[in-house]
Amino acid sequence: MADVERFAHAGATLVAERRGHGDRVYVLIHGIGMGRTVFADLERHLGDGEVIAFDLPGYGEAPEPRRVLTIERTADLVAAYLRARVRTPAVVIGHSMGAQIAVEVAARDPAVVDRIVLIGPTVDPCARTAPRQLWRLLCDIAVESPVVIARGAREYVRAGPRLRAKFRAMLRHRPEDVLPRVRVPALVLRGEDDLVAPADWCRQVADGRPEGRLAEVAGHGHETMIRDAAPAARLIREFAGSV
Repeated sequence: MADVERFAHAGATLVAERRGHGDRVYVLIHGIGMGRTVFADLERHLGDGEVIAFDLPGYGEAPEPRRVLTIERTADLVAAYLRARVRTPAVVIGHSMGAQIAVEVAARDPAVVDRIVLIGPTVDPCARTAPRQLWRLLCDIAVESPVVIARGAREYVRAGPRLRAKFRAMLRHRPEDVLPRVRVPALVLRGEDDLVAPADWCRQVADGRPEGRLAEVAGHGHETMIRDAAPAARLIREFAGSV
């Protein structure tokens, strides 16, 4: 049984769904156009601790803020929630745009983070334009399963008419400038067929961390945590020291 709560900070509100118990706390941060529901399968496979999945402001069931949040402001909101509501440093897991937020949380408020997992991290500096990112995403989705496409389409509709502004906020953020300030262990996780987060970029992200590592999930693309999340969950649990 999950507990769902709203949390407001500095004029923005997120929705947090909490389930499970244990000393290990996993925090799940979704990508652009998504919401916490896309993590349903991953949550089931992270059963060795408590799992907290967010709807970020303007996504899922979380209300739209007055102005679209930057990645930095979103990270401040997530960090404020962790300081107020979570008793121990968490394994912060971000997918796609959520990886940018996870990086910012770790750099800005390291006391609330035990380690980070960056699944299909964006934005590759070689493709920091809307046309290139959209083309990569469309090509990746084209070969995904109907389940992934259906879930993604539903969440994109729920993200509302301000999705374009949210996309601009994602593109303005430069994770490569923030990564040198991250001192916690980092796992970079990608599907081997991921067209949004190329292997060279993911390797660069992992190699730049003092305790960074790169792992790939065979036969998966950018949405590896949606379709058959068991392999990704196993790598995450190994990285967290839970298996």
